[in-house]
Amino acid sequence: MSILPDGRFVDDAPYETDIGAEVRNAELDMSNARLLWLRFRKHKLGLISALFLLVSYLSLPFAGFISPYTPNERLEDYLYAPPQLVRLFHDGKFIGPHVYETQAEMDLESFSWKYVADTSSPAKLSFFCEGSDYKLSGFVPTDRHLFCAPEGATVFLLGSDRLGRDVFSRIMYGAQLSLTVGLVGITVSFLIGITLGSIAGYFGGFLDWSINRVIEILRSLPELPLWLALSAAVPSHWGPVAVFFIISIILGILDWPGLARAVRSKFLSLREEEFVRAAEMMGARPTRVISKHLLPNFLSHLIASATLSIPAMILGETALSYLGLGLRAPAVSWGVMLNDAQNLASIEIYWWTAIPMLPIVIVVLAFNFFGDGLRDAMDPNRS
Repeated sequence: MSILPDGRFVDDAPYETDIGAEVRNAELDMSNARLLWLRFRKHKLGLISALFLLVSYLSLPFAGFISPYTPNERLEDYLYAPPQLVRLFHDGKFIGPHVYETQAEMDLESFSWKYVADTSSPAKLSFFCEGSDYKLSGFVPTDRHLFCAPEGATVFLLGSDRLGRDVFSRIMYGAQLSLTVGLVGITVSFLIGITLGSIAGYFGGFLDWSINRVIEILRSLPELPLWLALSAAVPSHWGPVAVFFIISIILGILDWPGLARAVRSKFLSLREEEFVRAAEMMGARPTRVISKHLLPNFLSHLIASATLSIPAMILGETALSYLGLGLRAPAVSWGVMLNDAQNLASIEIYWWTAIPMLPIVIVVLAFNFFGDGLRDAMDPNRS
């Protein structure tokens, strides 16, 4: 510290830049999307879950290609076949991916099928091979599969069910319906919830009172019996596609009250803000005020709410299909597959028939972690 002739004090230490200020200024210059990404990638579980969900949804159109069998293809000689291990080495030598042929034998003591592997003759798997016909992405007819078992052998990665159908292939095909039902249901829920919540929160008065009474009535009804009643009303002769959309709409209709109440409460606080009053004084219509000024301020909550509501839709479809009131055969979903695993005695002997519950658990956890990561990234109070 030195003193100038005029009496002022001057610090002689070299000038050091405030690193924290530079970082804050750099954040101010970033776009919202860039800032959101930087915050989101700090949430490791959320990032891993987002990548997993992205790969899962991108693989849906290629379920037939990834699966070695079609979902309802039956191999009558392999009822309740256990999962087969894909091996790389035989007698200590590397020969590539292969399985061992199995033969079924009836165990008269446990009255169950036992499969004995012939370890002397490895059956090498074929890749990009010809198999059963299917439609790629639901439109392109083809018979190409990622991998197949040679003639006379099988490749049941997760075993087979009571009709000799490959569990792994059915899980892949079932993902197309089980993962899509959440997207369709959340679309219906958001359209109804945002519309009615916006009307109630922005206009108020009698409209607000009426919508709130409807919300209270719906939220007072027991959810599971209401699901069962609405699902039971679906005609049994309808096709799988029609039942799928009806179940999705039912799940969406029952999910909107919570979202509508959240939108209403947010709009009640935002409609008195100066930017809303300025837009109204400039002659903006209510629809423009809602869509251009109010909803963007609530968008972060909507996105996080969507990621947390989709797993509830998936669980709802699974529960209905498990009870036989949702999707029905020949449609394939994870809930339909679990419907075949209701017999506890069969699960005790053939445990792999309960494997379809694992992808449900994994996907629901992934959506929850992804939603938590988004919510934390969009929270302005978090650093």
